[in-house]
Amino acid sequence: MSEVLVLIEHSGSDVKKVSLELLAIAAGLGEPSAVVVGPGAGDCVAILGEHGAQTVYVADAADMVDYVVAPTAELLAQLVSEKSPTAVLIPSSAEGKEVAGRLAVATNSGVITDAVAVAADGTATQNVFGGATIVQSKVSSGTPIITIRTNSTAPFVTGGSATRVDVTVALSDVAKSAKVTNRVSVEKSGRPDLSEAAIVVSGGRGVGSDEGFATIIEPLADALGAAVGASRAATDAGWYPHQFQVGQTGKTVSPQLYIANGISGAIQHRAGMQTSKAVIVVNKDADAPIFDLADFGVVGDLNTVIPDLTARIKNRG
Repeated sequence: MSEVLVLIEHSGSDVKKVSLELLAIAAGLGEPSAVVVGPGAGDCVAILGEHGAQTVYVADAADMVDYVVAPTAELLAQLVSEKSPTAVLIPSSAEGKEVAGRLAVATNSGVITDAVAVAADGTATQNVFGGATIVQSKVSSGTPIITIRTNSTAPFVTGGSATRVDVTVALSDVAKSAKVTNRVSVEKSGRPDLSEAAIVVSGGRGVGSDEGFATIIEPLADALGAAVGASRAATDAGWYPHQFQVGQTGKTVSPQLYIANGISGAIQHRAGMQTSKAVIVVNKDADAPIFDLADFGVVGDLNTVIPDLTARIKNRG
């Protein structure tokens, strides 16, 4: 059985949930093999083996993360040349998409981005044109390179173990042409990461203020163990930080449950959340476009509906 290479996103020994999801998808295509880059990569071997990886390629040299994404692309290109994998799966983050593009050029291969499913024959399902159309695509040249959205599937635990293989790559001058000069840590709120959360509670223009996010949206999110998101209108108004924006120019999320509060449903926002498994909408405008995506909808004032919902959840707990 041919290998399927999976690029792992991690922070030290903390493996991102999307990477474990990709291992589950890889198991349907061939033999899952993980590729981990940067300091702490070796600490990920055990958990990756437990989630289905048969082999873990470890490149833990510090300079692998000193030069933006080019070193990772060059390492993957080297592995593609040596291993002739069935496919390469990459998380559909901003960094992952850049790696995928560089890898496609280096290996003369086709690339598919933002897939939400991959069939056993390599056919990928995508949402395109701002989510207006669902298409199925298949790479016809070279090694299929596919980036996959978070929460496209559930990770599974096999309880197995992986073989560690240490790898190195001689970085080209091109890979060293853009160097990371500083890294800034974002203060963690204690809530799940927005891109990986199973539940997202989002607020839009209808929330009305930063105080509305603090007193209405955040308490509901905390009661549900959810991440907080916001529409572009809300972030542009300064009511919530831009790193929590959901939409075409923000983050793309695909949670099990998305609760949209006071969000009209412009196509820019819909493109970032429409693959959510279930959508609940609270909006006082019954004609708001967001209701077209709703599995459940409440026409009413979120200032009344959401606090009542939060209180009911807390009382049940």
